[in-house]
Amino acid sequence: MRRRKGHSRILKSFPARLDEITQDKDLDAAGIEVWFADVARIGQKNKITRRWGKRGTRPSAPHDQRTASAYIFGAVCPAEGKGAGLVLPSCNSEAMALHLKEISIAVAPGAHAILLLDEAGWHISTKLLRDVDEVQFAESARSLGS
Repeated sequence: MRRRKGHSRILKSFPARLDEITQDKDLDAAGIEVWFADVARIGQKNKITRRWGKRGTRPSAPHDQRTASAYIFGAVCPAEGKGAGLVLPSCNSEAMALHLKEISIAVAPGAHAILLLDEAGWHISTKLLRDVDEVQFAESARSLGS
């Protein structure tokens, strides 16, 4: 199985970034949980309706314009065998803030979580409420490799 190109760069730079976070926050390395989080959309998304017609005419092609989706916010800590997740109707900064609070409940008392995310807009928004003491944001997986 081939690795993606940026994968090894992330693995090389992550321990150094982890050391920086532990020193900046004055944390014990044994009390750190590394969490990975992402969001998935499930639901209905309609296709374009096509209809045959005589050349030069424009037959109507009515179709169902309704869509219904839900978003699964999930996070795991593989080392501790823990997870946290929510199913929400929208995907925005407020939903991400709820997800962070859910993760903070799963973090062991006295422990500190390092959360790895991708660069989705609701993950890196300045509007994101980062008032959860137990969760520290590492850079996204892409920026860790830079």
